[in-house]
Amino acid sequence: MGPLPPARSLDAGITLRTAAGAWGVVAMQTFGGPAGQIAVMHREIVEERRWVGEERFLHALSYCTLLPGPEAQQLATYLGWLLNGTGGGIIAGALFVLPGYIAIMALSLLYAGFGDTLLVDAVFAGVAPAVLAIVAQAVRRISARALVSPFLIALAIGSFVALAAFAVPFPFVVFGAAFIGLLTGRMWPALFASRVPASRANTKPTSESSRPPWIADTALAHAAPSTSRSAKTFAVCAIAWVAPVILLAALFGSSSIFVTQARFFGGSALVTFGGAYAVLSYVAQKAVNTYQWLLPGEMIKGLAMAETTPGPLIQVVQFVAFLGAYRNPGSLNPWVAAIVASTLVTWVTYVPSFFFVFVGAPYVERLRGNRRVTNALTAITAAVVGVIANLAVYFAIHTIFSDVRERSPGPLRFSLPTWSSFSPAAAAVCALAFVLVFRLRWSVLRVLGVCAVVGGAIHLGTA
Repeated sequence: MGPLPPARSLDAGITLRTAAGAWGVVAMQTFGGPAGQIAVMHREIVEERRWVGEERFLHALSYCTLLPGPEAQQLATYLGWLLNGTGGGIIAGALFVLPGYIAIMALSLLYAGFGDTLLVDAVFAGVAPAVLAIVAQAVRRISARALVSPFLIALAIGSFVALAAFAVPFPFVVFGAAFIGLLTGRMWPALFASRVPASRANTKPTSESSRPPWIADTALAHAAPSTSRSAKTFAVCAIAWVAPVILLAALFGSSSIFVTQARFFGGSALVTFGGAYAVLSYVAQKAVNTYQWLLPGEMIKGLAMAETTPGPLIQVVQFVAFLGAYRNPGSLNPWVAAIVASTLVTWVTYVPSFFFVFVGAPYVERLRGNRRVTNALTAITAAVVGVIANLAVYFAIHTIFSDVRERSPGPLRFSLPTWSSFSPAAAAVCALAFVLVFRLRWSVLRVLGVCAVVGGAIHLGTA
């Protein structure tokens, strides 16, 4: 494979202001966990605006899947960096988090002040089932583009079964797929050849999707990898990461709740392989049993907030930090302590994600010409389809059924709902959402708005 052509000049096309507007639009639609968020980005950046090519998007997604932390937010940062450099990456990554931060802050204030409210429960009752349709749409769209051969389809099915039926840890699934991709790509490269007709590969053929992307799949990124650049990036990110913690330690002491929370959640951010679901069980155990920041049932309420607001699911840590500091404010006013703590925890959770992208992306971009690495990342992308499908099933049974229990017959490990806990209202709202998404092709915001009203009305009527 010959050298890749250079990317177009960043100064002569998509301005930072234009890109910021687009990332704002994406941020307001980031419901539904990583599956729905990736689908929104794909539609806005690849399909509608044609800023990034299909292969480039999947290549970036495969890399971000390997990183600890929220892969959808890291993907936004990567694409923002690709379009507008470091400034673009910071804006894209920060905007991805901002709506969720504001929403969780508002709900945390409401919960701390008033406890459970009928109105909040009603909104959740409508939005949660609608997210299922958004996730299903993501599985359909990404699989149509990533699973282009029987071998890749088999990888996706295998990853789904490993997660859904055997509870294999997510890192084993991803790194196992990468190993299989390296091995088979070298010995049997034909297994990766596309056997999907073009008409199937594009689920929404339009004149817009026929335009070449602004940054082509074959173009090099604007930044070349360098040791000095990586060292400078590490130094800047490390200082930014710890500076607020050091300041609060100086003001309130090293044993204050701010330092304790920053140390705990900052460490969690570095080991969150496997997505939010993998780390949240550990966070819940520590927050409830060890630190006693939450009551046992409050972690579920925080998870519901994160599921039904924009942004990464890991944003639930903001709710945990808010209640922990509100109940242990030290010398501060409880409301002030809660706001400071939840902001600090959000900061230490996401700063590492920017570091991983800004340091790794230039190297990953240059590896697109390496066939062995490309095959490994292609295999990871296929496995990710199975991962997203597993998340869809997990979310579905926990939304439509109020009681779900873990089963472990022999080597199997899976969740099974109690059929008597079936919710007809949630199923009805979910069916409505599927019609709006797949039949009428409504936007995410319209679907969520309608389902919030319908589901909320049903909930209030039966309360």
